[in-house]
Amino acid sequence: MEVIQEKIYQLHDFYKWTLSISDERVKDWPLMSSPLPTLGLVTVYLTMVKFGPKIMASRAPLQLRVPLIVYNLAVMLLNLYIGVELAVVSVRLRYSWFCQPVDYSSNPEEMRIAAALWWYYISKLVEFTDTLFFILRKKTNQLTFLHIYHHSTMFCLWWIGVKWVAGGSSFLAAMMNSFVHVIMYAYYGLSAFGPSIQKYLWWKKHITCIQLIQFTSAGVLGARAIVVGCDFPLWMQYALVVYMSSFIVLFGQFYVQAYRLKYQRKLKESKSGRAHHKSEANGVIANGYSSKRHMANGAPGQEGQVEKKHTGKKCERATAEVKSQHNNVRTRAQTRRDGRSRQES
Repeated sequence: MEVIQEKIYQLHDFYKWTLSISDERVKDWPLMSSPLPTLGLVTVYLTMVKFGPKIMASRAPLQLRVPLIVYNLAVMLLNLYIGVELAVVSVRLRYSWFCQPVDYSSNPEEMRIAAALWWYYISKLVEFTDTLFFILRKKTNQLTFLHIYHHSTMFCLWWIGVKWVAGGSSFLAAMMNSFVHVIMYAYYGLSAFGPSIQKYLWWKKHITCIQLIQFTSAGVLGARAIVVGCDFPLWMQYALVVYMSSFIVLFGQFYVQAYRLKYQRKLKESKSGRAHHKSEANGVIANGYSSKRHMANGAPGQEGQVEKKHTGKKCERATAEVKSQHNNVRTRAQTRRDGRSRQES
C-alpha cells in the first residue's frame, strides 16, 4: 500500500512540474487550466459511442438534412478561419516549415498564433458532432475504430499542444489539417443536399489521398527536426511522428478497403460479365445455326420438331411417288402380256 501511495505522490509531483513549464499565456483560457474537462468530455463522447446505437436501435433513423447542411457549413468556415489565420500570421512572422521555436512572449502576432491553435483545439470538440449525427441517423457502419480513435485522440493531443507549445512548429500541422477539413466538410455539406448534388461529387476518394499526403508530410518534417536538431520540445516531435505514423497506417488501410479493393471487385465483375455475355452469344449462334433449333434443356427445340415434320412429309411424298411409278410399270407390263395372249389365240 505504501508503494502505491508513493507512486501517486510521484505522479502528482510530476504533474505539478509539467504545469510549471506550461505556457502561461493560455492557462486562464477556457478548458485550459486543467486536463479534467478535456478528459471528462472524451469520456462523455466514448459513452455516447457505446450506448447511443443501443438507444437508437428501437427508433427510426432521423433525416436531419437541414442540420447537416448548417453544421457542415459552420465547421467548414471555422476551419477556413483557422487555416487562413495561421497562414497569414506565419508568413508575416516568417515562420519556417522545417524548424520554428515557440515564442512564449506576449507579442500580438504570436498571441494570434496561440489563439488560432486554441480554436483548432475547440474545433476538435465541435467535430464530436460528426459521431452524434451518425448515431441519430443509424449509420453505425461509420463508427469504425479509425473514426473513434481519430476524434477522441485529436481532442486530447491538441489540449496538450495548446497547453505547452501554442506556437512554433505546431502551426504547420494545424494549418494543413484545417485546409484539408475545409475540403472535407464542403463535401459533406454538399452531399447532404441529396442525390441531385451527390452525382457531381466525384472527388470523395481524393480527400483520403490528401489526408495521407498531409500525415506523411507532417511525419517526415517531424522526423527531420529530430535528426537535425530543432529548438522545439523534443517530446512533442516524437509524439507527432508516432501519431502521424498511426494515421498513415489506419487511413492507408481505409483507402485500400474502401477504394482499391472495391475497384478490383468491380473490375472482376465487369470482366466476368463480359465473359458471360460472350458465352451466351456463342450459345445463341453456333456454326451458323440457332442453338434453339437443336436442343432446349436437353430436348429437341420447337424449330427442330418443325423440321422433323417437314422432313417426314417429304419422305412420305417420295415413297408414294415411287410406289405410283412402280404400279404404272406393272400395269403397262400386264397390258402388253394380255395383248400378246389375244393375238396368239
